[in-house]
Amino acid sequence: MKVQPIKQRFGIIGSSPLLDRAIEIAAQVAPTDLSVLISGESGSGKEVMPQIVHAFSARKHGPYIAVNCGAIPEGTIDSELFGHEKGSFTGAHEARKGYFEVANGGTIFLDEVGELPLTTQVRLLRVLETGEFIRVGSSKAQKTNVRVTAATNVNMLQAVQRGKFREDLYYRLNTVPIQVPALRERKEDIHLLFRWFAQEAASRYKAPPITLTDDARQLLTAYRWPGNVRQLRNLVEQISVIEKDREIDAETLAGYLPKENTALVPTSSTGGGGNSEAINERELIFKFLFDMKNDLNALKEQVRVLGNGQQRMPTTSAAYPEKLLYAHRPESGMSIGMHDTEDEEVEHTEVEESLSIEDKEKELVRKALDKHRGKRKKAADELGISERTLYRKIKEWGIE
Repeated sequence: MKVQPIKQRFGIIGSSPLLDRAIEIAAQVAPTDLSVLISGESGSGKEVMPQIVHAFSARKHGPYIAVNCGAIPEGTIDSELFGHEKGSFTGAHEARKGYFEVANGGTIFLDEVGELPLTTQVRLLRVLETGEFIRVGSSKAQKTNVRVTAATNVNMLQAVQRGKFREDLYYRLNTVPIQVPALRERKEDIHLLFRWFAQEAASRYKAPPITLTDDARQLLTAYRWPGNVRQLRNLVEQISVIEKDREIDAETLAGYLPKENTALVPTSSTGGGGNSEAINERELIFKFLFDMKNDLNALKEQVRVLGNGQQRMPTTSAAYPEKLLYAHRPESGMSIGMHDTEDEEVEHTEVEESLSIEDKEKELVRKALDKHRGKRKKAADELGISERTLYRKIKEWGIE
């Protein structure tokens, strides 16, 4: 099957071989009933792939339902997907069909499937393996004939290793994987997309389309685009509305591009981005633990030397910047930060710092919330996790 007609039908812009390959796989797997897992960064355009799968399948005349799993609260997601019986929970005034029942004979697309709670993952696995589901509050199993496609912007293997996603469900969903390339991997498409969005904005706002100088075009291509196609579209919209001069130079364009060194993504020295990936939550935690471990080892060595009487403890806090040092009074049971008299004999006790990953996660979450004054969206972006995941952690740990 040729790729170009599919692009025209679904409004896909670009000529990248990586993009063409993703479209080819979607079209080839469409006639089967195999489950498809679409991977790719947020904003890269994953949502068009399940539409291609549905349109070229035998189910094309059946319903197509797209569900954003990350946008549904954990307490109601089972009801949304599988339905509920009247009186099954507070507010269930009547029975309701779930998406799997409504989509019978068609295709259901589960976006952000990595955000599903573990209990819901068990129910989903049963649907995939047996075609059966049970409404919330019911004991009767019902049948459904649904083709499941799913998408995620997280590393599913790492989610499996952390116990956040069931391994059996991952392999059941990942029968046919489709990888949607990030925009920085489609450099030949960046300016093409810019011109397309500029034409759209010009038509919408009744103004000439914006264009780029040569140096601005080079800057556009060299930027990493962490927000991918969605970020590029938003940037073109901003410039089209704000700038009066319709030819945009590099200096003007740079004013609309977020500074790369403020994002949680590594950048190359050439600005091209290469094949480096975003620093994930686990790597940040391990880096934090490693740094704290080094500090703790240095502190323990100082306490050992002091315990051997080779030198006295300094009387000012400047000697140990950003380190925790405690002295314990045996007779009172009190712990203090420094000596309050120079001649007093004090027994020193080494304090083992907690190296629990969960404790460090809590500390990172608190620091991010403090930094952004409680704004969860910005704190989640800083931590490299979804806002729903951050909300769940805040609720779980009782963070104010």
